[in-house]
Amino acid sequence: MIISKDSVVSVTYELKIANGDGEIVEKVNDNNPLTFLLGHGNLLPKFETNLTGLTTGDLFDFKLTSEEAYGKISKEAIVNLPKSLFMVDGEIDNELLKAGKIVPMMDQSGNRFNGKVLEYKGDDVKMDFNHPLAGEDLHFKGQVVGIREATDEEMQHGHIHQAHSCSSCESSCETGCEGGCN
Repeated sequence: MIISKDSVVSVTYELKIANGDGEIVEKVNDNNPLTFLLGHGNLLPKFETNLTGLTTGDLFDFKLTSEEAYGKISKEAIVNLPKSLFMVDGEIDNELLKAGKIVPMMDQSGNRFNGKVLEYKGDDVKMDFNHPLAGEDLHFKGQVVGIREATDEEMQHGHIHQAHSCSSCESSCETGCEGGCN
């Protein structure tokens, strides 16, 4: 089978920052390959494009520019927030506000995301909400370890289902994904 839109694809890979150091960011092996439904917006579009046309056993080795990956660092994603937002039971946890700490946050619409504490001074906490790999060119090297056709349910939900759970929601597939599917 050839990888194309609506294929369920499994890959192993090593992801490095594509600079002189080649720092390893992530390594995905045979024990737990990345498995996804191609063409449904679940992964970086250019990552999927580079896999399209490959077959099981094929090796891949490609780079994505920061623009093709997580974009350039956005100054608008670096903001000052009042420290009062970080109060729990009327107190500030100073450990939470140390520079470099990743803090889970939620916006007014209930969307969850992570922010990195850059600085904590006085009544302000400077946070960076850029993706951790923003501004980085990425190098993927790996192998296609499996391809299959998506089920009707996976196509309907826009993501894969694995043994008794949905890959991108936390509800049981036996009862459907009403609570968590997009």
